[in-house]
Amino acid sequence: MMVEMPVYDIYSKRKKQQEQVGQPDVYKYDEIPEGLRNQIIYIWRTAIGTWREGSYDYSNEPPDNIWIAIHDILCRELGLSSLGRKGDKPFTKCCTFLLEESNIDNILSLIEVSFRMIEIVCSKLDGVEKLRAKITQEPDDAINELNTRFKEHGIGYQYAGGMIVRMDSQYMHTEAVLPAISLLQQPGFEGASEEFLDAHKHYREGNNKDAISNALKAFESTMKSICSLMGWKFPENATAKPLIDICIGNGLIPRPLQGHFGSLRATLESGLPTTSNRLARHGQGKKRTIVPNHYAAYALHLAATNIVFLVEAYVAIKK
Repeated sequence: MMVEMPVYDIYSKRKKQQEQVGQPDVYKYDEIPEGLRNQIIYIWRTAIGTWREGSYDYSNEPPDNIWIAIHDILCRELGLSSLGRKGDKPFTKCCTFLLEESNIDNILSLIEVSFRMIEIVCSKLDGVEKLRAKITQEPDDAINELNTRFKEHGIGYQYAGGMIVRMDSQYMHTEAVLPAISLLQQPGFEGASEEFLDAHKHYREGNNKDAISNALKAFESTMKSICSLMGWKFPENATAKPLIDICIGNGLIPRPLQGHFGSLRATLESGLPTTSNRLARHGQGKKRTIVPNHYAAYALHLAATNIVFLVEAYVAIKK
């Protein structure tokens, strides 16, 4: 029987929340506490299953084949021979790695691969396969629980769009970043979606120039996608400003509201494009240009806000 796994509101959590009332959102990015690691293993047990009895007799069936895939993908990408002790089953090796690994990026990579399997593979299993694997938690519920656990521990990451993304402000992440990721999942926005997720990947890895560059690409690709879907002609190499002109000229922003949205146009034209052009797109010259994290965060949040507005406006005029 598939059931939702509730995140219980226990006394210790209520006390901690009360102590933090009025404090700003402060997230940690360089640690994954032991409690969170254990909670992720609990999610693995209910959303993927552990390991079926009989050694490798069931290696072609879930959950064994899923754990073999998770283990082998991570080993291959990290250049490791194994994630755990020789003789241990892949599920046990993944648990050992999650509990003992000190490199945060490696831990997040394992979490990302495992939850991508939950989202893509486990969601396609039929009832019999889930019963045999002893899966009791739906993929969406597992992902929601993971993101809730991240927040509970004050860890500044979330799983969205098939990858782990960094969040610097809970408000901006909830109100702009996640909606942008979700809106770009619809048909016709595949290029913009890939670029926006790439921007977050670069940002999480500290590649701030590439993060800003991909944020702008996603912003421009969103407008190109809308123009293509609406049949509006545009130059193939069009950049942000002419694309904005085309979108406004075709009523993406209703004409009666153009005056009201004048400030929006100024922001679109001089905000993100300028940030990207000055810090990411142009050559850095003799001296190495260092792009601060808050610049990259600004570009990502501004891109997300603009993308949400543009796609929602497109959906409105398409009806």
